[in-house]
Amino acid sequence: MARKLPPFAAVRAFEATARHMSVKAAADELCLTASAVSHQIKSLEEFLDTRLFERSGNRIALTLTGETYAGKLTYLLDGMLEETEAVRGARPVLRVLSTPGFAARWLVPRLPGFGFAQDIRLRVSNGAPSLDFATNDADVVIQWSDRPMPGLLVEPLMASARYPVISPALKLREGVERPEDLLRLTLFYDETNDAWPDWFAEAGLADASLPPGPTYPNCELSTTMVEQHQGVSLAYDAVVRGTLASGRLVRLFDISTRPVSIYAVACPASRADDPQIAAFRSWLRAEADAEGVLPSDYRPAAE
Repeated sequence: MARKLPPFAAVRAFEATARHMSVKAAADELCLTASAVSHQIKSLEEFLDTRLFERSGNRIALTLTGETYAGKLTYLLDGMLEETEAVRGARPVLRVLSTPGFAARWLVPRLPGFGFAQDIRLRVSNGAPSLDFATNDADVVIQWSDRPMPGLLVEPLMASARYPVISPALKLREGVERPEDLLRLTLFYDETNDAWPDWFAEAGLADASLPPGPTYPNCELSTTMVEQHQGVSLAYDAVVRGTLASGRLVRLFDISTRPVSIYAVACPASRADDPQIAAFRSWLRAEADAEGVLPSDYRPAAE
């Protein structure tokens, strides 16, 4: 059933006049002439078939009905204004789920350059971020694997070589000068995709007996342990450049493994064209491309 509402312009004119008890003040507020305000009030009285003001010369006074109606309209219009301002001021939040290491070492330092960084709600996962978008409370997930997943758009983000990193204090204390020196230090190993044998082969030490050392679930954690002067890890160049620039870590030797694909960006395929998601994906690619770490065979999905 259609609502039979009074003309909104007439409602505004009456409410402003009742609030100021002045046609002229209402006209100034609404950027109208006093004559136009009076005409709007008259049209509202005709719509309601009742008088809202008593008039005596240039003086006006609310009728009992007008006083009651005006109070209710002011309450409704104030509520409308509050809700409107809330909608105008509120921006949709983009929920991004990432690993702690990627967030701290790569994403967060770059976020200020993103157009709506203030609308990013970043969450980190202690393990591999969940790709179950029905339960992970995320719009975008930055994860390790770029393996295709049904119902998801998964785009490779980075390819990177690896090299050893050490804290400046430990390097000085242990006098590390040659690749062979690493064989007497504590090396940190990765639970998956460990590449120490590959690196030592590149260094001409393919037959070396590697020293024992703790194994961590991922390279992010092992690199963090290196900052605590505990040993040496094989870090991904794409991720630790900022840490090296800060001086917290030092690269060892001009020897690297061959680049491999690492982080990827995932989102529900049905939402890939969402303006915020598409803009965030595009920005991530541009950042990776600017640093030369976007996979060379990368082909963006259609947007």
